Amino acid sequence: MSWLEKLLPPKIQHTDPADRRQVPEGLWIKCPSCETVLYKTDLEENQNVCPGCAHHLRIGARARLNGFLDGEGRYEIGQEVVPVDALKFKDSRKYPERLKEAMNNTGETDALVVMGGAVHSIPLVVACFEFDFMGGSMGSVVGERFVRGVETAIEQKVPFVCFTATGGARMQEGLLSLMQMAKTNAALTRLAKKGLPYISVLTDPTMGGVSAGFAFLGDVVMAEPKALIGFAGPRVIESTVRVTLPEGFQRAEFLQSKGAVDLICDRRELRKTIASTLAMLQRQPADAVS
Repeated sequence: MSWLEKLLPPKIQHTDPADRRQVPEGLWIKCPSCETVLYKTDLEENQNVCPGCAHHLRIGARARLNGFLDGEGRYEIGQEVVPVDALKFKDSRKYPERLKEAMNNTGETDALVVMGGAVHSIPLVVACFEFDFMGGSMGSVVGERFVRGVETAIEQKVPFVCFTATGGARMQEGLLSLMQMAKTNAALTRLAKKGLPYISVLTDPTMGGVSAGFAFLGDVVMAEPKALIGFAGPRVIESTVRVTLPEGFQRAEFLQSKGAVDLICDRRELRKTIASTLAMLQRQPADAVS
């Protein structure tokens, strides 16, 4: 130590880098649209909608249902149905390995959560896709849970609502997956014959076999702003037909301009909008939605 350091001891205390406090990962999220850095808790309280530019970030099935349904009287439907590897499928990895990873990452047993409950005191059954579970792909379990939800709605004489967020059919289940398109459509036909409303809400993304099936069969088809909706993705189409697609192709606004979507609704307004629509479809009094 020099004579100067003895006279003027340093005021800054040096610490071991290993002992320094680290900022927890995932505490902040950057909006992919306006690039504003958002506090995760504030974003979740706003239903994963950017407060600055209103960009709709993806949201998990449970979080969506928690924000959509009334707090009382909820019950889950079909949670006992779990996937099996009937085809012993293997690509770069075995199907059971992919299922286990998806279950660990999401806490769900498959890509669809179905619940009974109410919205603004209007009873209904609602199905919601979990996109983080293998891309929200539709396999046998998704089809079975969807049908059980529709059957419960028929038994209780209440409407059925579905929030889609999916890449389409699950290739690991082959034809068993594609059969769910017919199975779910048949269930919705029975619902329609009973005169019960079905509202389909298309969120980002809604693609493949689901978009070719029950996603567009709603009495009212709603969508969230700028949601990607279609069968094959834009890059696949461009590489196949070798043309430049128009701006906003396959986005919710483009589909609405072509008459494929009835209404585009901000996620924060969906609760009230769906409740009002259901009240109208069931010829309930205007004051039914509080």
